[in-house]
Order: sequence, then C-alpha cells, then structure tokens
Amino acid sequence: MGFVDNGTAPGIGAFPAQITPMPEKMTLPNNYINFHDGSVSQWAQQYLPELYEAEVERYGNRTLGGFLRMVGAEMPMTSDQVIWSEQNRLHVAYEGVARTAGSDLITIPGATNAIKINNTVLLSDGLTTAKCIVGIISGQDVTCYPYENASLDGIFGAVTTSTMKLFVYGSEFPKGVASNQKSIEPVPTTFSNNPIIMKDYFEVSGSDTAQIGWIEVAAEDGTAGYFWYMKSEAETRLRFEDYMEMMCVEGVKADAGSAAIGLTTGDSLFDTVATPIGTEGLFEAIETRGLIWNDFAGAAAPGAGALGDFDAILKQLDKQGAIEENMLFLNRATALDFDDMIAAQAGGGYASTAAASYGLFDNESEMALNFGFSGFRRGSYDFYKTDWKYLNDATTRGMVDNIKGVLIPAGTSTVYDQMLGSNIRRPFLHVRYRASETDDRRMKSWITGSVGGAYTSSLDAMEVHYLSERCLCVQAANNFVLFVA
Repeated sequence: MGFVDNGTAPGIGAFPAQITPMPEKMTLPNNYINFHDGSVSQWAQQYLPELYEAEVERYGNRTLGGFLRMVGAEMPMTSDQVIWSEQNRLHVAYEGVARTAGSDLITIPGATNAIKINNTVLLSDGLTTAKCIVGIISGQDVTCYPYENASLDGIFGAVTTSTMKLFVYGSEFPKGVASNQKSIEPVPTTFSNNPIIMKDYFEVSGSDTAQIGWIEVAAEDGTAGYFWYMKSEAETRLRFEDYMEMMCVEGVKADAGSAAIGLTTGDSLFDTVATPIGTEGLFEAIETRGLIWNDFAGAAAPGAGALGDFDAILKQLDKQGAIEENMLFLNRATALDFDDMIAAQAGGGYASTAAASYGLFDNESEMALNFGFSGFRRGSYDFYKTDWKYLNDATTRGMVDNIKGVLIPAGTSTVYDQMLGSNIRRPFLHVRYRASETDDRRMKSWITGSVGGAYTSSLDAMEVHYLSERCLCVQAANNFVLFVA
C-alpha cells in the first residue's frame, strides 16, 4: 500500500520536499523559496507584493498625557468627596459703594458691613480720593467725615453715584476711651469636588487570537517589536490613560435641571436614583474662580500687542497671590506670540530667557530644556513656557481651538483639610483618586473570559477591563490664567 497522490504528499503539496518551515523568522538554506525558479513554486515573481512590515508613524507620538504629572501630584483618598477651605482677603475693601449728592452718607453693598466706628477709610470714584474717619454706622449705611474738606460734595461734587470704591487703612481714637467693640470674624471659603468612575473595555474572540498577523510597531509607551491582535489592546490602554487626564482637564459638574441629570435606564447605564454628577475640571475651575484673558496679543504687530497684554496680566497677578514662579502651557499660536514678544524686546532692557532663575529645576537651565521648558523673567516673576500638545492635537482642543493656553502657579498652597482637621500643604493642582487597603482605583485593569490565560467564564473571548476613579483639585484658582480666543 502506497501513498495516495492527493496533492498533499511530500514534494507535491503545501511546500516542496526540500523546504522545511521554521517556527521563527529565520533565513536558512532549507526554508526559503527561490521565486526565480518557476518549477519550485506556482507564484510568479511579478505578482509578489513588496511588503513593508513596519507600521508608518505618520502621527508621531499620539498620546496626550503627562500634563498633570508635570504640574501636580496624585494622592489617594477614601471618600466620595474632597473638601478644602481657602483664605479670604485680609483687609476690608468694597466696590460698588453708593453715595448720594448733598450727603456724607455712603451705602456699603452686600449683606455684611465690616467697617467699624472710628475706622479711617479711603473713598474713591476712580479719579479723586477722599480720606475720611467713620462716624455713625447704621446697617449698611456709613457716615464718612473727610479729613481735608467740609463735606464729600466738596471733594467729589454734587453727584450721585453707585460705583465708588472704599478700603480701610487704619483707625483713630481719642485718649482714655474704650476699644471698638465690633469684631470681624474671618469666614473661610470652602470648595469641593467629587471623583467620578471612568471605564473602558477591549474584547478579542478566541478565534481571532489564533489568526496571527504580524506587524512591526513602535508604541507610544516606548515599547517596540512585533504585535498582532494585542496591538488593539495596547492602544485601548493608551487611549484610556489619556482619558484619565482629559477628564480632569475638561470635566464639568452637572447643573440642576440639566439633561445629564435626567438620564434614565433606557438612555444609559444610569437610572433614576443614580444620575451623572460630573466633576470640576481645570478649565471649569479657572472659568469659575480664576482669571480669563481674551485674545492675547490681538491683531497687533508681532511682540507689540503681546507685551502690553502680558504686562496687564502681571498687574492682575499682583492683585492676587503674586506667586513668583509660574508655568505657561500654550498652543502653537500663543507660544509663537510669546517668542515674538521676547524677541522684540531683546537688547532693549527686557530680561529674557537667560534671566529666569529656573528654581523649579534646581536652577539648571539644561534640566528645564530637557523637560521642554524655556524660561524668562518679567518684573518680579519667573515664567517657564512650553507647548501643550493637548491644545494642538487635531482630535482634541486643536480641533476646537478656543483655548489658547493656561498659566499655572508653581509650588504649593496651604489649605485647611476638613477631613484631617489641620492645615496641609498641597500643590495648587493635584489629582485625588479613590484607594483603600483593599482596593486601589487609581488605574485598574483585569482580564475576564476564557482566552489569554483568563478562565472566569464560558465566553470564547478575552475581555480587558479598565477603571479609574479620580478628580482634580484646583486650589487658589484666582492665581490661574486661562487664555481664550
């Protein structure tokens, strides 16, 4: 009994008898086909495609993360909410003070009046100032007696206005009298944020795992080599890690009565009891509590408009915390405006790149440049400037292009932690994530199914799950500046 010639016998079927396939990609004398020899193969050389194994990286590094790692920190927490208190202004001052012509009486806006009898105050209408001593106080009404005139009309004229400004600069008392019995109690301003749960998912069937197709890639996380179906898993992970940061930047809290609050089971995985609550991201925090600069540099000549705008921003920083070191994360157009501004002032007495102290980088300019920062000094402030890829990417803010950049103070702030019951130092910008002794939810991933080493169900697939529960804390947001179009 001999072999049946069915096209699969040695020397007739899948490969010639002299060819021996190898388990790895190796070129050996007995495992290659000579396409010049038509008798060995049924393939014609002219029909053989030229195959590039390497994947072309036409978009470069596509990941957007890393911003929060550069400017803040990540710390665990165990609660559904993080609460902190921030100090208010130390001195007593009011805007929108009203005055009626023919009277020395002024009216303080709002529901509280912290002015005391015998306080000395400065009253201004924007052009003229009057220094007065306070007499009678009745609720929000305060009688001011000028030191240098017989009446307020003699200083400001017989004009009724509700746009005056006032601040207390001291007090004056006669000898032998009791102190003022009115006490000013500081009221801290409290802010809060809540973490939200983020999830993502990747699935590959058991059959697809056996259909191996190789492609050589260089992944964004620094790895390189041959991938097959797991390339999709790697990209899902990278995308989710970007979402972890993007949510902290773009997140907003759900307003009462909003459509998000009305989500039901039929609309999503939320029901009528659990509804989306959102979380306060960086942009919303600055828009609500920080400084916003519109149309930086405008349409002026390169450098000219930018310098004027930048000096106006410095004046606002003077009115806030006057934090010496600040970091600028900018899109391409605004970064070029800053470059033009510095270049236009070179040699003109302007402290440029070489003048920055680089205190954040151990005073080493080379270290700053390695991180992608360039520094300059203006007035009493040091600034470290870098491009923010998130604002340039065509699939994120580079598509919308209405956020031009952000100025973030460097260093830490002292705040009162409601949970700890004490003052603590925290970076102005930091992430809090849920964690306990039994579960760390900073970034979780796990595999289910019956493929890829997991044997948790009868599903003929491998499911890769991702989860994170986190929020961003933006403290002292009055020192942040958002550049918008």
